[in-house]
Amino acid sequence: MRPLRVPNRRRTNSVSVLLVEPNADHWLLIRSALHQCFPEVKPVWITNPAQAITYLETCLREESNLPILILSELYLPRRQDGLSLVTSIKSHLIFQVIPIIVLSHSQDPLDIVDAYQYNIASYIIKPSTSHQWLVTFYQFRRYWWEWVALRFHLPPAHE
Repeated sequence: MRPLRVPNRRRTNSVSVLLVEPNADHWLLIRSALHQCFPEVKPVWITNPAQAITYLETCLREESNLPILILSELYLPRRQDGLSLVTSIKSHLIFQVIPIIVLSHSQDPLDIVDAYQYNIASYIIKPSTSHQWLVTFYQFRRYWWEWVALRFHLPPAHE
């Protein structure tokens, strides 16, 4: 398998991406794909919704940069846990501007429709091979990094 060629990066500063993923094996695959396709991104791995909210609140409290994107499995471990996390983030005045991308093993149309009803930005079905992971993240990069204008510096809570 040939490595995918990643085009010149238009962003040079390191930014964080929050990954809410309970499966350690998937975390390793995602971290590897991010490293190859997004070398300028610092992935932050969290395994459950409570840790995710705590991490975001800590970023605000310490006035450090919030993640530029949130990638989250829908089943954390239950579907309702993932939807509750999305609801918590989208109901927060500051956090709601961070795009949430569901990266899930579920191909159930009901899961996909429901997730979009909670105002996620995208729903991606997890690939099954390491090459497909790279292709998926390369395409993900092209869309979310090269075409979409993301907000890079969210204001601290007091602004």
